[in-house]
Amino acid sequence: MRPKRAQERQAKSAGQGYPPARSALPGRGGLARIAAAFWNSLRGLQEGLSTESAIKQEAAIACLLLPLSFFIARDLWTWVALVASLLFVLSIEFLNTAIERLCNHIQPDKHEAIRITKDLASAGVFFALALGALVWIAALWARFMA
Repeated sequence: MRPKRAQERQAKSAGQGYPPARSALPGRGGLARIAAAFWNSLRGLQEGLSTESAIKQEAAIACLLLPLSFFIARDLWTWVALVASLLFVLSIEFLNTAIERLCNHIQPDKHEAIRITKDLASAGVFFALALGALVWIAALWARFMA
């Protein structure tokens, strides 16, 4: 083990360089932490919608499909599955975008390991889209073919 790594491990174990842990209990940062997380999420949503074409496209599709979900779903649970599939696709796309941006920040030049990392994140989006399509096809089938 290199001496520098040993020093880093020792500093981590002593808590040096890290902010103190905040409790989720009310009065100890709980509500303030939740409010801050909410505003952080809104900033991330705004950033994604203003800069990423894939997020814009998937959000537009979600906005089109959401009203249709009320007509397609025969019951509450089918409607929940339809809406959840839309939200799941957007969630995975935001995570994919975050991974890509982090990779580009760490390694702006082309790098084989970074390419593989981005491809893996992209595969996650593919499977989220496949799941969404499966849910919507099953709901359409149940509504119009059964």
